[in-house]
Amino acid sequence: MPIRRLPPETVNRIAAGEVVERPASAVKELVENALDAGALSVAIEADGGGLSRILVADDGAGLSPEELSLAVERHATSKLSPDSEGRWDLLNIATLGFRGEALPSIGSVARLSIASRARGATDAFSLLVEGGATGAPGPSAFPGPQGARVEVRDLFYATPARLKFMKSERAEQMAITEEVKRQAMAHEATAFTLDLDGKRVLRLPAEAPGPEGRLARLAAVLGRDFQDNALAIDQERDGVRLSGFAGLPTYNRGNAAHQYLFVNGRPVRDRLLQGALRAAYADYLARDRHPAAALYLELEPTQVDVNVHPAKAEVRFRDPSLVRGLIIGALRHALAGAGHRASTTVAGAALSGFRPGGYGGGSASAAGFSAWRSGGWSPSAQSLPGLTDVSARVEGGGFQETYGAFEPGPDVRTASGTPGGPSAPDPVDFPLGAARAQVHETYIIAQTRNGMIIVDQHAAHERLVYERMKAQMAAGGVSRQTLLLPEVVDLDPAEAERVCARSEELAALGLVVEPFGPGAVLVRETPALLGETDTAGLVRDIADDLAENGAALALKERLEEVCSTMACHGSVRAGRRMTGAEMNALLREMEVTPHSGQCNHGRPTYVELQLADIEKLFGRR
Repeated sequence: MPIRRLPPETVNRIAAGEVVERPASAVKELVENALDAGALSVAIEADGGGLSRILVADDGAGLSPEELSLAVERHATSKLSPDSEGRWDLLNIATLGFRGEALPSIGSVARLSIASRARGATDAFSLLVEGGATGAPGPSAFPGPQGARVEVRDLFYATPARLKFMKSERAEQMAITEEVKRQAMAHEATAFTLDLDGKRVLRLPAEAPGPEGRLARLAAVLGRDFQDNALAIDQERDGVRLSGFAGLPTYNRGNAAHQYLFVNGRPVRDRLLQGALRAAYADYLARDRHPAAALYLELEPTQVDVNVHPAKAEVRFRDPSLVRGLIIGALRHALAGAGHRASTTVAGAALSGFRPGGYGGGSASAAGFSAWRSGGWSPSAQSLPGLTDVSARVEGGGFQETYGAFEPGPDVRTASGTPGGPSAPDPVDFPLGAARAQVHETYIIAQTRNGMIIVDQHAAHERLVYERMKAQMAAGGVSRQTLLLPEVVDLDPAEAERVCARSEELAALGLVVEPFGPGAVLVRETPALLGETDTAGLVRDIADDLAENGAALALKERLEEVCSTMACHGSVRAGRRMTGAEMNALLREMEVTPHSGQCNHGRPTYVELQLADIEKLFGRR
């Protein structure tokens, strides 16, 4: 077949398919242009899922008539400039856009109109591009002192085949909403509004620059629960700064949709973030649960390549191990600082179960309340399940007779250093309060100054034992068992090289490997905790983890799983009666043990109910 030179309009449409994949892609490009122009307010409108009409209006610097004509030419941009020697540096990009492809790409597949008034100008001008055919700029009306209004109609009308691959209007609307949310989270000082088919979906006022304003914006986008359960992140290493917020382990999700990474103000999707989050939360969440986080990386533009893909949704770091280590270290530091704190959503879920229509059903509650309102408990009310049952904790002869007197721990002392006494601190002033009862030999009820605490004794003690085992393993290293016959594991040459390059790290975890020719490794020792294990399968899993995440998560997770299982079997079981001293000792140890707010699988170990919320349940507020 002969080689042919494609006409310019065909080239533009091919390029448009890379830059504008769907309506949300067009919204992204137009919003980034507005932000690069210094806009403090951006309004977005979309009809018909963005296929019928998209409008992005801003109050940025605006465009002059000459700039309007240049703006719709391919590879014409104001965001790159040559240095004194005439060189164009693509590794030092400080703007969101830089390729000069967005407007001409949109104009080649849609009907594009741009109206703008430049800063300080008295007149406004507009320009129309239809299917790649560009008109001349002309005078136009413009509502505002400066800025631009970019309207896109009939997206992909010039490429009907692309329309067949669009999803439903609802799906495209959701994609547009998600894109606007990402841009809003990255730029808290800019106000955003989003209207879909004439209905206001988002209204986000500008927030003050800085952590407080950023958290307020995140709360507006992700919900108030995220704000209440977020841990602040602020760490710097070798010129790379990481800030933002990460959710408590008990505030987790069923997928990774609530994990956001922003690099120099640019929303990006990067597998490095997911791998780092998985490693940082490995101790606290089951494999099918995912943390929520919004993390912001700031580094020199020369240290990150944003010119990886035309859509600019991916980046490549010059030192990915530095970035990954920073994310993991900062998250673990924040999680350790959270101590025994658990998410507020746990209490909300518990309280909802008490309300009419909650988990327990409404029939018994309705009967009880109707009997009370009628002037006393009727026989039907007295026969409610559980009402006449004997308590396992009081009727047996009282707290002191059944469980023994409360003996203060070493931190509950008088000024003279003797236990007890009138000047001893009141246990209800401790964060987890004073133990008052044990229910069903499984749950500890504690009283605080402002409410009550319900503790799952087995889950709480399991976390305490697990943390002690981890500390002992870290202090003494992982004990190894030498294989009677070293095992040869065949791998791809690249995989074998990756595994052997991390041999020191693996040895610290109890796995001793060494190269055994091209495409194979020799395993001499394995962690003793694993007992008899599938050595070849373990090494292959490690190779996969190194390729995907840059760390041997498989081995760490297996060791942690063994420790978790041992901790589970070695902890206080449900059904065991505990003395008052034991219950209070458990509470005090939880207060000083990191991560004790959740068990090894991310479930809460306790629920805190505020007195004000309890009073609302009984109509006292």
